[in-house]
Amino acid sequence: MKARLLAAVAALSLALPVQALAWGASGHRMVGEAAMAALPAEVPAFLRQPAAVRDVGELSREEDRSKGAGKVHDHNRDSAHFLDLDDEGKLLGGPPFLPLPATRADYEKALQSAGLDSWKAGYLPYSIIDRRQQLTKDFAYWRVLTYARAHERNRARRAWYAQDLARRQAQILRTIGELSHFVGDGAQPLHVTVHYNGWGDYPNPNGYTTGKIHGPFEGDFVFANVKPADVTKAMSPLDVQDTSLERRTTEYLLKTSALVAPLYDLEKAGGLSDGNAQGVAFTTDRIAAGASELRNLIVIAWKMSATSNVGWPVLKVEDVLAGKADPYDFLYGKD
Repeated sequence: MKARLLAAVAALSLALPVQALAWGASGHRMVGEAAMAALPAEVPAFLRQPAAVRDVGELSREEDRSKGAGKVHDHNRDSAHFLDLDDEGKLLGGPPFLPLPATRADYEKALQSAGLDSWKAGYLPYSIIDRRQQLTKDFAYWRVLTYARAHERNRARRAWYAQDLARRQAQILRTIGELSHFVGDGAQPLHVTVHYNGWGDYPNPNGYTTGKIHGPFEGDFVFANVKPADVTKAMSPLDVQDTSLERRTTEYLLKTSALVAPLYDLEKAGGLSDGNAQGVAFTTDRIAAGASELRNLIVIAWKMSATSNVGWPVLKVEDVLAGKADPYDFLYGKD
């Protein structure tokens, strides 16, 4: 019985991608909280409340905390956290990463043509894109509900608007938490490389470690050495000029990918030993990069929601805010 149990545990550990966890509780919490605390005044005020900052910090960890829910759940979700880029910018030696296929189905076809699939290669860029698109939609509903609650004269409808607005605000925090997690994953160099836990079975002229550095780097080292205040100080200025989601996402991940070799150089020089100043600075900058991009994407989603649609059939946000359309049937449902 004991032998069978040990075999089952070993099989389960092999079935789960090593890359499925990025940062740890501390790292993901810092990404979410730092981003929320840095939001500008133009976004809805409820996002800048201390409770919302704390909630997003905790919700940023949920994509990892949900692991182990079941075989189907984990198999569908584990590969959402990483992207296995090789040293030539290809996916596990197969198709090139760029240009990023328009849909995950197209991405899957490209991988399968090389005998691979997105469960092996990871599909992190689509995780980020999906959640940012959802956030734009959430904000669009928030705009319409806020306007409708303020202008509705029917008491019953006004009460429903208020209730649905509260639901939408909770949904927005959850969506931001999910986006935070995947953006945070994308800032961790070991989540965008085939060298995700030691250099592995690849040419290694620089003599990089083949030891399992993934967990100790993103977990123990962060917990012991990275401070929230330092992450906030290391964040870059707000950058919302480029609203092309696919381009932003691929460029963001490629910037992280460029730091894989420097991370291994750092490890080789002892930089991941507790308290090493270079290691602390490198890791702080990576978490700050995740927080900066999350803040940027939240603001972009808010801006783009003003010209988005809600409901079914589709209703333009602009028409509601201009008083040209009554949104109740579109939101509550005609059926």
